[in-house]
Amino acid sequence: MKSHILAQTNRLTLRQWQDSDRAPFASLCADPEVMKFFLSSVLNRERANEKIDKWSGLIAKHGWGFWAVELTESRRFLGFAGLQALEDSHPFGPGVEIGWRLAREYWGRGYASEAATRVLAFAFEILELPEVIATTAVGNLRSSAVMERIGMRGPDTVFRFLDVPKEKPLGDCVLYRVSREEWGARGDA
Repeated sequence: MKSHILAQTNRLTLRQWQDSDRAPFASLCADPEVMKFFLSSVLNRERANEKIDKWSGLIAKHGWGFWAVELTESRRFLGFAGLQALEDSHPFGPGVEIGWRLAREYWGRGYASEAATRVLAFAFEILELPEVIATTAVGNLRSSAVMERIGMRGPDTVFRFLDVPKEKPLGDCVLYRVSREEWGARGDA
């Protein structure tokens, strides 16, 4: 099973999805506070399972994607972190975007920053990507703070996803980015 592990940090393991992740991921996706800044709002168990199946398939096919994140010591599922390819139709596509989502009980402990830092290391050191972007809703200050902590610069641009109705405030987003050169020039690299 070691081959299903992307990486470990001091506290976290980023790995391929397992069936045991389905219930805690569905619970995370059903939490209105966790899903507050996502256009899809809360997800039912069927939709959460569809996400796991999609992401697991992409990892199996390409070797990267949105990985499950667990505490290394206890093996408790926290959420996910990883990379996704952006379609040409995305306002900043084609390209690669970093993302994460953790259960609320794990917020404020540095886990998102720790996992995202490891994901960026994978993006630049293994995949040798030229740049990684991140987007979030304008009011999602927690996510913006993680983006800044991991060395991304922004918010560069405020934009609106084209397919989001104007009356939906979550369509207004900010863009962060970091290049491989910026990543390599970090003081802690």
